[in-house]
Amino acid sequence: MSKKRRNHSAAFKASVAIEAIKGEQTLSELAARFGIHPTQIQQWKRQLMEGSKDVFGASEKERKQTASEVKNLHAKIGQLTMERDFLSQALGR
Repeated sequence: MSKKRRNHSAAFKASVAIEAIKGEQTLSELAARFGIHPTQIQQWKRQLMEGSKDVFGASEKERKQTASEVKNLHAKIGQLTMERDFLSQALGR
């Protein structure tokens, strides 16, 4: 019989990663304290370090680009809806 996988909340992952970044305890000590494999702690630490740039506004350019893409996609949806309605009426549906 297989073991059920544990799902950890984002808050738990963040707190474990912050403890790892602090460096007050080794990974093996943190693993024993939280009951998690040291490799998992290392992955969460890396994810936190990579994602921290977004907290301080490094992704402002990406947000503006995403906003313009959304605007273009909404325009395309409107155009396709109009074409569909026109063809529907032309075919007598």
